[in-house]
Amino acid sequence: MSKNNTITDLFLAILAIMLIGVSFYQTWLGLQQIFGGSSLIISMVLSLLLLFLLWQLRSAKVNGTATAGLKGIYIFIASFCFIANFNALYTRFMRTDIYKSELRDIKEKLNDLENEVDSKLSYQVPDSKTRQSIKSEIGKLKLQIQDPANPGLDIESKKIISSIEKLIGDGKKITPLTPVTKDPAGYEDLANRMEEQINQMVQNLPAEQTTLIADINSANVKWNNEIQKLLLLDQKDIDDMAQGQIDRVLSEYNKLGNRAHLILGDDKLKFEPIQSKTQEVGKIGFAFNHALNNFGMYQFVVLMGCILLDFGIMIIILLVPTAQNNGKGNGGSVFNQKRKGKTIIPN
Repeated sequence: MSKNNTITDLFLAILAIMLIGVSFYQTWLGLQQIFGGSSLIISMVLSLLLLFLLWQLRSAKVNGTATAGLKGIYIFIASFCFIANFNALYTRFMRTDIYKSELRDIKEKLNDLENEVDSKLSYQVPDSKTRQSIKSEIGKLKLQIQDPANPGLDIESKKIISSIEKLIGDGKKITPLTPVTKDPAGYEDLANRMEEQINQMVQNLPAEQTTLIADINSANVKWNNEIQKLLLLDQKDIDDMAQGQIDRVLSEYNKLGNRAHLILGDDKLKFEPIQSKTQEVGKIGFAFNHALNNFGMYQFVVLMGCILLDFGIMIIILLVPTAQNNGKGNGGSVFNQKRKGKTIIPN
């Protein structure tokens, strides 16, 4: 063997050990969900087989013998490592983004559920825009009642009450209430009682519908705040806490949705319970499915990285030319090989 081949072989050996070494570790992580503790042994066997096949490929290349069979076997074995590598790398670097997407999606579903149920209830004031305007006026009324300069139902408060009565319509009148005590706590209590009275006039719902929309609204406010707080944490905390939070909020979402379906009936509300997508995080099928559905630059980089780990060294070995070995073999790159043999010249 020539000196040039020796240097090339040493370089290729170091590069192969480095790449296959990283592949071994990622394959070990990626196969744990299937093989558990045995994944270490399986990953080691696969990596050793790849190193052996690379050595055989290099020897065949130097000696000028056929490499097609070795390439086929290498690709077959490396494909298992590639799948496990992609699962491990994609899950590791995308886990937080996957959790964040799921949490934001749940927030949206809760808001949609509240809006849909609200639109199907038998309100005294059926128009949603009018109800929203009344809600805005109630907010102003509460602030005015608790105004330190003019607490209680003063002239300004009565103007707001008159405006609300016009929005409610049907000649309905709001009963002015009095504070229990003339202090900040008493005026706060008065504001809350006035709000409750007006809401009852606007809604005029059966008791079960009133309780339902109140519970959905309460859950929506609660989980929107909880999810927002979680999204502001650092990556490690999100990864540690997100799945438990997702399971809890989805459990409440499904309970409220099923309850709304029973109260309103099929003709008013169609509801399908949902399950957490992130329960599948870490599984091979989830990684590839998520990557395909959300394919972009990051997914492309992970894909190319996995190809480099498992197939890059084989491609390099096949492309690197070899020096002639005592006149034997074809030596060069697989793309530069020339046919040898006798040329038959017809008579």
